[in-house]
Amino acid sequence: MRVGQFSDTFLPVVDGVGRVVSSYAYEMGRCCEACYVITPLQKALYRGDLPFDILDFRSFPVPKMKQYRAGFPRLDLHYLNRIEHARMDIAHTHSPFIAGQEAHRIAKRKGIPLVGTFHSKYYDDFYQILKSRKLSSLGSEFVVEYFEKCDQTWVVSQATAAVLRDYGYHGTIEVVENGTARKQSSPENVQLATRTFALSDDPILLFVGQMNWKKNIRRILESFSLLKARGYRGQLVLAGMGPNADDIKKLADSLHLGPEHVIMTGHVQAADLLDGLYERADLLVFPSLYDNAPMVVREAAALDTPSLLIRGSSAAEVVQDGQNGLLAEDTSADVAARLAWALDNLEAVKTIGRAAKATIPRYWDEVIEEVLGRYRELIQTHATT
Repeated sequence: MRVGQFSDTFLPVVDGVGRVVSSYAYEMGRCCEACYVITPLQKALYRGDLPFDILDFRSFPVPKMKQYRAGFPRLDLHYLNRIEHARMDIAHTHSPFIAGQEAHRIAKRKGIPLVGTFHSKYYDDFYQILKSRKLSSLGSEFVVEYFEKCDQTWVVSQATAAVLRDYGYHGTIEVVENGTARKQSSPENVQLATRTFALSDDPILLFVGQMNWKKNIRRILESFSLLKARGYRGQLVLAGMGPNADDIKKLADSLHLGPEHVIMTGHVQAADLLDGLYERADLLVFPSLYDNAPMVVREAAALDTPSLLIRGSSAAEVVQDGQNGLLAEDTSADVAARLAWALDNLEAVKTIGRAAKATIPRYWDEVIEEVLGRYRELIQTHATT
């Protein structure tokens, strides 16, 4: 099978969609006849020894979101020559925008089926930039119209399906969950993370993700400040980079949370270092109302670390409170109260972490086996219609 994965984000951009596409490409590159990633050019991308091919087109930074890039693939003659000669049996897009439009063009040109995965709360993204409900609604309508053109539309969770329905999509939806890598406990990784970030022996609360206000990081800092005021010991580690990193640091300072209390690691690229943080942490604190099916919750669970999520959020779909994770209301007081319970009951938290490992992760090899089976059925159906 020859597969094209189309995405507007890819490594070294470290958002969830880029990481999903990377995992798809690595797994499919090992077991498929060919796997291509079609994406805007990222100059910092390491290209050596990859099991897949990257067909990228010239790009430029997206205004107000310079970590992302866009481009005009139809104006890049080198790209057009490469994509013309790339043999594909199926196209899979992870974005409705530039790469997604190119996926639709290529699927029609090559006469192959098109799968589209709806990952994100695009209305929220539009509103964060445009500050207009009307324009954001128009953007959501554009997204719906795009996915209606796909031969199959996939989502990563039932909650994500509800978001797409809320945007006005009426077609068939298939749920195909994201996965995570299989992970083993490693004292060496824990020691590496401890040394690298000067972690104390106190309990560790961890956030992994973009330094972006849409992740509800304000809630984490305010809750942690309440804990400190009540005399609780611990360190908060914020792992990631993003557009609001400086403002997040300023808020921590204003709450009198110094570097001995809040550690901002920046981007953690090395897998062993990130795994060390997951394993060293007593709890992943992820109060995002934006994310649909965050990979970080699954990655932490794979290393026996449970998560605290906001009750009723899309991210909380996989968690039963007190059994394989913790849930809180979206208030600083309630998040602080749940964190205080966790710090008072660390042995119980470890038991919850073991349950999280048993119930939350699906591993990429299992996910990709399911995905390839779906591809085969769709290719066969497309060939007979």
